[in-house]
Amino acid sequence: MGEFTRDEIEQAFQTFQDRAKAAGKSHDWNEWSECFTEDADYYEHHYGRMKGRAEILSWIQSTMNEPLFAEMTEFPIDWYMIDEERGWIMCQVANVMDDPGDGSDHREYNWTLLHYAGNGQFSYEEDMYNPTEFGEMVKTWLSAKKAATKQ
Repeated sequence: MGEFTRDEIEQAFQTFQDRAKAAGKSHDWNEWSECFTEDADYYEHHYGRMKGRAEILSWIQSTMNEPLFAEMTEFPIDWYMIDEERGWIMCQVANVMDDPGDGSDHREYNWTLLHYAGNGQFSYEEDMYNPTEFGEMVKTWLSAKKAATKQ
């Protein structure tokens, strides 16, 4: 048996999702960052490695408020697995762009690995994705937004 119960890990993961949903709408990532321990490690394959909650918050607050990324406001989890023995969660996240004005859906996926550390917090996150596919999705979204604006 692991150090933490499946129920405890599930509750922390639900809070993580709820706070990401709220942050996507408000563009304030403070409460989401509190899902991490003070010394958490975050590995984002495009942006690199971050150490500690403060650095994670600084990065995500800045990045997700850039003009293009500010249009990515929903991050639903399509599926997840929990290894309760070791405290790991692996999930597929849909990164959803706002409607460009024509009703079309634009999303791309990443896989996130989280390690639960107790007290409702995670000590590690790693986001894995194909940057080429993300780039293509963004190009398609930009074209749709431009076309919808002309109408």
